[in-house]
Amino acid sequence: MMRTRPLKVALLGCGVVGSEVARIMTTHADDLTARIGAPVELAGVAVRRPDKVREGIAPELVTTDATALVKRGDIDVVVEVIGGIEPARGLITTAFEHGASVVSANKALLAQDGAALHAIAEQHDKDLYYEAAVAGAIPLIRPLRESLAGDKINRVMGIVNGTTNFILDKMDSTGAGYQEALDEATALGYAEADPTADVEGFDAAAKAAILAGIAFHTRVRLDDVYREGMTEVTAADFASAKEMGCTIKLLAICERAEDGASVTARVHPAMIPLSHPLASVRGAYNAVFVESDAAGQLMFYGPGAGGSPTASAVLGDLVAVCRNRLSGTTGPGESAYAALPVSPMGDVVTRYHISLDVADKPGVLAQVATVFAEHGVSIDTVRQSGKDGEASLVVVTHRASDAALTGTVEALRKLDTVRGVASIMRVEGE
Repeated sequence: MMRTRPLKVALLGCGVVGSEVARIMTTHADDLTARIGAPVELAGVAVRRPDKVREGIAPELVTTDATALVKRGDIDVVVEVIGGIEPARGLITTAFEHGASVVSANKALLAQDGAALHAIAEQHDKDLYYEAAVAGAIPLIRPLRESLAGDKINRVMGIVNGTTNFILDKMDSTGAGYQEALDEATALGYAEADPTADVEGFDAAAKAAILAGIAFHTRVRLDDVYREGMTEVTAADFASAKEMGCTIKLLAICERAEDGASVTARVHPAMIPLSHPLASVRGAYNAVFVESDAAGQLMFYGPGAGGSPTASAVLGDLVAVCRNRLSGTTGPGESAYAALPVSPMGDVVTRYHISLDVADKPGVLAQVATVFAEHGVSIDTVRQSGKDGEASLVVVTHRASDAALTGTVEALRKLDTVRGVASIMRVEGE
């Protein structure tokens, strides 16, 4: 039986994403009513600039007092799309305390304080949903915490930032340098005026923390995630990758140790074979590759940012939360029962591509190989080229720990015949 009293929704933020949420709530009102079992009503919109014209939103709904809005008591669901830590954290907490469930797209807050927010939601018997916090429109969080809840996930590896993927794809396809590709991304609106959060991996690291926590039933905070940006990736790195049949992507990698006793979460540029599904992800798209015991290998692909894609994920959560509200239930909360330790980056084992500038004379290769052997790092392939007394030596290793590789590189720098370490790149996806 259809309920006639509408479920009331408070919207915190009305920027690119928030305005799309409001628009879809209005234009798809009848469909949303049919899917939920009751009408949904936009009861208020909290903004910073009240004088700005917002098409489709009645002026009387707009307020600058977000706290008063979430304290009203008649609000069923608060949708938070303002981002950042504060005032978002305080507003979400207040919403729970005054009887509302919450839908959020706030990856930074969830990566930092997700456990505390889940605890408050549970204390007040309310929902906390955040599909839009990771990978935009791509259904990812719900499959991980619901569809795959009966499986054992071993690895989650993906491209979770559209800006960096656009830049790296442009460098790969055109031979452009980093700055040139960044300038184009900025001109097209893919990169912010200050792209630091994207290109230095902060955005991807927050998403990795969220994904690792859900996948491994373990609390993983942003501080637990190793982060390395992509600003040092060069056209020469792409040339080397192509010689190996690879390309370069900024990857978020969350994996369970082989013995199952710990997990790791990391973000960094990596070479991946062209045969890997992630290698074909172009432009500003996102894709996440999941490996589990029973389901095997799964890939989730689609637009990872933008107003409409992100609003789609928000509305999906809104429908789910409203259905729960009507039935008097709540959806899945935090699952952290495994409580696995998060290992440091030094314990991570992978392959490496190291490019060295060396003297072009007999015995150099033997010296370099000896250093690798002394640190327990096995060499897979070596390629050397040079003239006029200078040479380039490219070494690709078998799997080795990050700590062992770090020690190897430190020792290589001390050799008189090694002029410098041009680049170090991890090789993933094999």
